[in-house]
Amino acid sequence: ELHDGTGAVIGTNDNWQNDPGAAQIQADHLAPTDNRESATIVTLAPGNYTAIVRGQNDTTGVALVEAFVLQ
Repeated sequence: ELHDGTGAVIGTNDNWQNDPGAAQIQADHLAPTDNRESATIVTLAPGNYTAIVRGQNDTTGVALVEAFVLQ
């Protein structure tokens, strides 16, 4: 989940190929190797954001969150 500075959910993703930006994710060579992983492309205004990562059905695990500036 991606939340804005007020805590509102502005995006969710499970299985990156279902994301509306999947073609751009591939074109930018940022596609995860596992189709079950999450990835999204969003345009964000300056501000504070929070990424919340959880496993399917609220399971636990290890996650890596990365942010890139694409031009």
